[in-house]
Amino acid sequence: MSQEVMLEVLEKAAENSTFYTQLAEDPQAALEGFDLTSEEKAALSSGDQRYIESHLGRKVDERIVKLVLTPLLSREKW
Repeated sequence: MSQEVMLEVLEKAAENSTFYTQLAEDPQAALEGFDLTSEEKAALSSGDQRYIESHLGRKVDERIVKLVLTPLLSREKW
């Protein structure tokens, strides 16, 4: 189920700074091997909390918001 995979990615990013950095800098490589749709990958790589929460059907843990989503959302991508 892709919801479980999304949670797995978020947990991994919160616990593993190397994975988080790869997710932020090269999301395609970081998310390779995870069974996710292109929309899910885009939401995870950009920190789209609204999409993620609507897809999961519940709020994301505040620890993950603080450690993963907010920093991803605030990154400038040029």
